[in-house]
Amino acid sequence: MTQVALLGITGRAGSRIAAELLQRGHTVTGIARDARKAAAQPGLTLQSADATSVDALVPLLRAHDVLVSATRFDGGSDAATLIAAARQAGVPRLVVVGGAGSLEVAPGQALLDAPGFPDAYKPEAAAGRVFLQTLRAEPALDWTFLSPSALFEPGERTGKFRIGGDQLLADAAGNSRISMEDYAIALVDEIEQPRHTRQRFTVGY
Repeated sequence: MTQVALLGITGRAGSRIAAELLQRGHTVTGIARDARKAAAQPGLTLQSADATSVDALVPLLRAHDVLVSATRFDGGSDAATLIAAARQAGVPRLVVVGGAGSLEVAPGQALLDAPGFPDAYKPEAAAGRVFLQTLRAEPALDWTFLSPSALFEPGERTGKFRIGGDQLLADAAGNSRISMEDYAIALVDEIEQPRHTRQRFTVGY
C-alpha cells in the first residue's frame, strides 16, 4: 500500500486517478482548492489548500510516498513549487499528469508547434512544456511526466492501451486518444512498478 498525495482531486483526471488508486488499496490524501467538492470514500482523506503555495503544501505532503499532480499548468502549480514542496516534505517521488502538446509529431517538432494546433489550447500546452523542461533540469528528485494522447476525455476503462516515449501515439486511422479511465490505469501502474524514472512517457490506443 502506497501513501499518495493527489493534487487536483476534484478535476476530471484527478478524480479518476483517485478512484483507480483507491480500488487498488492505496491510501490517498486528496488536495484541492475546495476539497469539499470531492466525495468522501474509504481510504481517502480530503484537504483544502492552495497548490501554488509551498508553505501550504508541505504540511499536507509529509509522510507520503508519492505526490501526484493533476492540476492545470496555466495558472496552476508550477514545477518549481512542486519540486520545492516535495523536497521540504520529504516526498521522494513526483508523478505529473502531463499534456500532449509537448509530444513530437515529427523529429524535433512538437504537437504544440504543428500547423492547426488550436489557439485556445496553446497557453496550457506551452506551460506544460515549460513544466517538463524544468523537471528535466532537476538534478535529484525522482519524477515521471505522463502525457496523454491528443484527445483526453472521460470514457471507458478497458485496460487495453499502448505505451510510448516522446512521440505522439495514433491508431491506424490516425486518431490519437486515450480515455481518462485508461490513463489512470497507466499512471497507477507506473506508481506501483516504476519504469519511467526521471522520464516522460505517453499512453494511447
